[in-house]
Amino acid sequence: MAVYIDIERKLKGFSIELQIKSSARRIGILGASGCGKSMTLKMIAGIETPGKGKIQLGSHVLFDSQNRINIKPQKRNVGYLFQNYALFPSMTVEENIAAGLKGDKEEKRSRVREMTERFRLSGLEKRLPGELSGGQQQRTALARIMACEPEMILLDEPYAALDVFLRDRLEQELLTMLKDYEGTAILVSHNRDEIYRFSQDLLVMEEGKTAVFGKSRDIFENPGKIAAARLTGCKNISRVEILNSHSMRALDFGVILHTKRKIPEDTSAVGFRAHEFVPVWGKRLENCIRVQVVSRAELPFEQKYYLKPETEGEENGEREPLCWFVQRDRWQELSEKGLPDYLQFCEEELLLLKE
Repeated sequence: MAVYIDIERKLKGFSIELQIKSSARRIGILGASGCGKSMTLKMIAGIETPGKGKIQLGSHVLFDSQNRINIKPQKRNVGYLFQNYALFPSMTVEENIAAGLKGDKEEKRSRVREMTERFRLSGLEKRLPGELSGGQQQRTALARIMACEPEMILLDEPYAALDVFLRDRLEQELLTMLKDYEGTAILVSHNRDEIYRFSQDLLVMEEGKTAVFGKSRDIFENPGKIAAARLTGCKNISRVEILNSHSMRALDFGVILHTKRKIPEDTSAVGFRAHEFVPVWGKRLENCIRVQVVSRAELPFEQKYYLKPETEGEENGEREPLCWFVQRDRWQELSEKGLPDYLQFCEEELLLLKE
């Protein structure tokens, strides 16, 4: 089902201006805290109203400022899973699931029974939300949403308040439960790993604006813009001075990088992911930086090295160290050879970025 969103709204301190046009079943919205992600979901759901624009789901127009259309939230057929699940605390599981259903008693009872079985809540029907685990609460909230057969589900950082173990488990449960859902699901998060596993299409937001929109895998592979590179986990980003069509000075790394591909004239920065460096022992090769360790952090499955740039910082202070993350499968090589003399930037992994 095609989704079309083109909305604007002024907020205190900044404004939301974004566009989504997608036929994907799973859409992710990635952005830092406070960039307008949750407000975007609320506008789609009808809880908040855009200043102007249009929101359309398939042939169903939910909002159109030009034609003065603004469908009420309860008429939009959109399910909203809040961070805290928003279950009614004084209602049992079966009462929560039945809360939004229409029809006679028997129809409701049959639908609730179907949902409790589908979402593995059998035996918990008479329990209150406070008597449920986090996973059971999530399943109850999803069962309540899915009982009404929405065309779209909005997921507002559903794992934000959970510890790592529970978050990973509930994420897998959610992906399993949504596997057969034919509608559109939109997940907002500031966690790039959650977004990567969930979404087919991805909107990257920066201060309320569309930084990048496209296929999730493509954006992670080639973010295109500085904001998108940071949000997709790129630790090493440097301003550049373009020397010619195939070389540039990475000002914050202190090295000159050469490329076989032509460097676009509007390139303003270069990015390089911390785990993509190639260690070099002995003679310096092209596109290398000298290994000068500033600090190191050892984790169970990864060693993190923070390296001094090749040249000192300017008058505004020292430059940020570069990050080199070494996975466990390379530890033995480092143990036998010692730290490399240089790290090489592989050209195919260089991210050429715009503002």
